[in-house]
Amino acid sequence: MGKLDGKTAIVTGSSRGVGADVAKFLAAEGAAVVVNYRQKAPRANKVVAQIVEAGGRAVAVGADLTTQEGVQALVSAALENFGSLDLVVLNASGGMEAGMAENYALQLNRDAQVNLLNAAMPVLPAGSRVVFVTSHQAHFIETVPTMAEYEPVAKSKRAGEDALRAFIPNLAAEDISLVVVSGDMIEGTVTATLLDRANPGAIEARRAEAGRLYTVAEFAAEIAAMATADVPSGHTEYVGGADYFK
Repeated sequence: MGKLDGKTAIVTGSSRGVGADVAKFLAAEGAAVVVNYRQKAPRANKVVAQIVEAGGRAVAVGADLTTQEGVQALVSAALENFGSLDLVVLNASGGMEAGMAENYALQLNRDAQVNLLNAAMPVLPAGSRVVFVTSHQAHFIETVPTMAEYEPVAKSKRAGEDALRAFIPNLAAEDISLVVVSGDMIEGTVTATLLDRANPGAIEARRAEAGRLYTVAEFAAEIAAMATADVPSGHTEYVGGADYFK
């Protein structure tokens, strides 16, 4: 028996990287998973196939989270395919991609998070959980400077976290909890790759400061664990980066 038997989860940005591994971990605990992608359907379908081959349940749903149609499509997919929605993992983030609108980081990292929570709240039963994934570089942006290349993204993700935390009283009234998972820079993620491209040596420098960096799989395991962890609403789970707390 898995901890999430009979439950349904949405994991945003789960066609690759941390989100894909979170989806697999949740499925291994019995959850039916809505695997979300924006453009890369083959990658999402591969994640679904791996979950199904391992005996789990999953469906891939293409959705642009910066549109109302996109967030509604995810909620509808959970209900139509699996009959419920019990867990939302807000993993998708961005803002360093080339060719995006100037305010894209805020649209994705703040507005889309709020819009998806608003869409999900009416169908989330008592006891449900929302998990927001962020970085130390964003969580601590007001007190710890970060690389100039990442600062706009960090500020937009902190704005998203603050906006979600403002929901805690309303969530509590429905017996829904919000947990934030904040991680140090993670080896092998798209963000880390883009930062290292914009600022060569950034990853190695951060690794030296922190002592070690978590891998994608290690970070994903910590996020998945927070889906059922016995922690209060509003709890922040810190993963790595002990130097941030000096």
